[in-house]
Amino acid sequence: MSEHEQPRPVERKLLTPGVFVLLGLIAIGFCFAAYRFIFGLEAVTNLDQQHPWGIWIAIDVATGVALAAGGFTTAALAHIFHRGHYHAITRPALLTAMLGYTFVGIGLMADLGRYYNIWHPGWPTMWQGNSVLFEVGMCVMCYLTVLYIEFLPIVCERFIGDARFPRLDRICRVVHRLVERTMFLFIIAGVVLSCLHQSSLGNLMVIAPSKVHPLWYTPILSLLFLLSAIAVGFPMVVFESIYASWALKLKPEMHVLSALARYIPVLLGVYLAFKLGDMLLRESYVYLTERSAQSTMFIVEMVFGLIVPFAMLLSARVRSSPRWLFVAALLIVLGVALNRVNVFLVAYRPPYATKTYFPAVGEFAVVIGLAALLILIYRIIVTYLPVISHPGKARTT
Repeated sequence: MSEHEQPRPVERKLLTPGVFVLLGLIAIGFCFAAYRFIFGLEAVTNLDQQHPWGIWIAIDVATGVALAAGGFTTAALAHIFHRGHYHAITRPALLTAMLGYTFVGIGLMADLGRYYNIWHPGWPTMWQGNSVLFEVGMCVMCYLTVLYIEFLPIVCERFIGDARFPRLDRICRVVHRLVERTMFLFIIAGVVLSCLHQSSLGNLMVIAPSKVHPLWYTPILSLLFLLSAIAVGFPMVVFESIYASWALKLKPEMHVLSALARYIPVLLGVYLAFKLGDMLLRESYVYLTERSAQSTMFIVEMVFGLIVPFAMLLSARVRSSPRWLFVAALLIVLGVALNRVNVFLVAYRPPYATKTYFPAVGEFAVVIGLAALLILIYRIIVTYLPVISHPGKARTT
């Protein structure tokens, strides 16, 4: 990697009109979140005894975990499979994954009735080895710790050589050297932990066969969750990289992203093959003609989230165009997000429900506020830490 391609802080004005919009969304979300913590779930949400979870679980947790998969897929590609060409995108992918998992924990706290007990899975006397959710919680906590350790060298590089803080400079050099020498252990641990909890999220619904619509319920739901997470990893990296480049007025690293996009149809094709094959074996395709909300959402998920972007990415012209590649990656990201919402909300049918669940305004406000806070923190970090590589001159338009 040449000198001008080394990661370095983005030299852009931090306080822009877009940042003030994010601050406004964060303030609104914070108000609803504070009201929820003071007066309880019923005061802000439309949850009840028949609908124990809503969009805070479907989006903040299930979707958030899936879309953070770019961290472990990119790390595996660059470090385990030794594809050094992709090192330029590993740091942004690591940052996205770290922030994604952090906000998964925050979103989970908002959904838990007794949020102050969220620390229980970390205490040995509270462990329950027969619980799928326990395994998910332990893996997520361990992986989040791994992500923060992997991010330490980036923080250290910011202060190494800074004459204003000589003591901090010495500490950062020691920490950087120690983490870099043991980085391969954390990368392997991150990939293993990610595979475990990505698949286990699907197992949460496998244990409820009578409550999940047949279009989504399958004994291999855990495998489908894992395959979809792997399939969305690279598209999420492409989406994040191109969008960040446009927002920060940088030139997209198309020489890296176009090459990375060649892997996407293969991974997406494997996921699509298993999903269609499972439908044929279970003969669940008969439910596609029932003209229900479930059948409509399943068709939308399959066509626009899988088939259309799969066909698009077979074209070299699409893979070489920033705009078309962005559209294809966005469709996959939205498709996997829709899959998680479908499984946890649309497909889930409580047996004694007397009404249909639809999120309250406060639920939407908290989700949007958390997303805005994630984007803002990402912007702050890339402004002050060496995360993004600069492969050329800034755009003038």
